[in-house]
Amino acid sequence: MTTAWPTRAATAHRLFAILAVFGMACPAIAAAAAQDYPSRPVRFVVPYAPGGSTDTLARTLGVKLTDLLGQQVVVDNRPGANGNIGMDIVAHAVPDGYTIVLGYIANLAIDPSLYPKMPYDPVRDFAPITEIASSPNVLAAHPSVPVKSFKELLAKAKQGPFNFASAGVGSVGHLTGELLNQMAGIRMVHVPYKGSGQAVTDLLGGHVQLMFSGFSSTLPHIRAGKLRALVVTGAQRSPAAPDVPTIAESGFPGFEATAWYGVLAPAKTPKPVVSRLHGDVVKALQDPEVNKRLAGLGFEIVGSTPGQFAAYIKSEIKKWEKAVKASGAKPD
Repeated sequence: MTTAWPTRAATAHRLFAILAVFGMACPAIAAAAAQDYPSRPVRFVVPYAPGGSTDTLARTLGVKLTDLLGQQVVVDNRPGANGNIGMDIVAHAVPDGYTIVLGYIANLAIDPSLYPKMPYDPVRDFAPITEIASSPNVLAAHPSVPVKSFKELLAKAKQGPFNFASAGVGSVGHLTGELLNQMAGIRMVHVPYKGSGQAVTDLLGGHVQLMFSGFSSTLPHIRAGKLRALVVTGAQRSPAAPDVPTIAESGFPGFEATAWYGVLAPAKTPKPVVSRLHGDVVKALQDPEVNKRLAGLGFEIVGSTPGQFAAYIKSEIKKWEKAVKASGAKPD
């Protein structure tokens, strides 16, 4: 008896049929998985060392998200390469909603112009969930610095250079200082650190003179009289420090350098999971205790949609590309 082997065409037809069935099943499988989400702890990656603004935001949100999601949200600090290491971890994580990241303006909008090669694409490799907050930087001075106002600083800076710390080369604090150097015709010397926590520690110790920093890192020390706030970098005065003038109103109209933060998941994370995360993050931001704590640290709550956040990231990449090129900044 002769066996009739299937032709190539028949084999291909059967294969396509199997793939078609599998393709129809995938959305159903993904929907089922999303319906059960979350069924285990969620890893919340912070691409910077403990103590900075991103860490403060993640830990504040993490506590409330643990309640809302019904699973433990574990903050995982993964610093290095101006935040690129932690971002890369999440960009290549399994897109199931169990690994998310606290993204920052540097990782998403500045680094693409700063680094010749990036281990991830800030647009292609992430599923934006929401922009959670924005914050102007404050120029804080150690009390030993012999100035009491921004105008005094500019006058003395023309006589001899001051130094200023930042969370790293290419950080918002660094580029803000370089932008001020260009606009004011002064030369402040940049002292980079691997994160804002150590930079603030050295500022408090008088090892550096000035620092452009987010309010969350310096406001408690400013209120305690351990640091002096000279100026803020937003377009308007901050509600957290209404008596501190802006650079724009101090002789440099149009000057604005605002940091922003958001939550993202790996690209291809199921839409129902992104929707669940978006809803719970926004609820966490609206919680009175969370809102009060973040506002007290100088953060302005946002809570945008995934689509709005995605569009904002693209616009900020274009904006900061010009600033990076003008500063001549190079990665460590």
